[in-house]
Amino acid sequence: MEPIHTIGRRKTAIARVYITPGKGEVKVNRKDYKTYFPTTPLQYIVKQAFEVTDNLDKYDVTANVEGGGITGQAEAIRLGISRALIKINVEFKPELKKHGLVTRDPRMVERKKPGQKKARKRFQFSKR
Repeated sequence: MEPIHTIGRRKTAIARVYITPGKGEVKVNRKDYKTYFPTTPLQYIVKQAFEVTDNLDKYDVTANVEGGGITGQAEAIRLGISRALIKINVEFKPELKKHGLVTRDPRMVERKKPGQKKARKRFQFSKR
């Protein structure tokens, strides 16, 4: 089986995910995911799709991720893995959807507007 390629996005983070049958190794930007994501919650986010579908040590993952922060990157990888698992077996989709792993989170940072301090905050108004 050749690698399955999918893309996951979250905020400004973009993850290109490649899945092949293997023994559960996850590489993020050529590093082990436990060194790239040092905290346990982020490591759980990366492996969550495999836990939901009972495929923990069946596939190797190689992910190239750029942009955003580490939380957005971890969630982008999770979306990419979920999409790849659906390509492997369509029967995984209802379970992944139930846990909210198929939905792309569209929330982005609102742009700063001219004549204002930030996106919504304005400069102090003085009547006199």
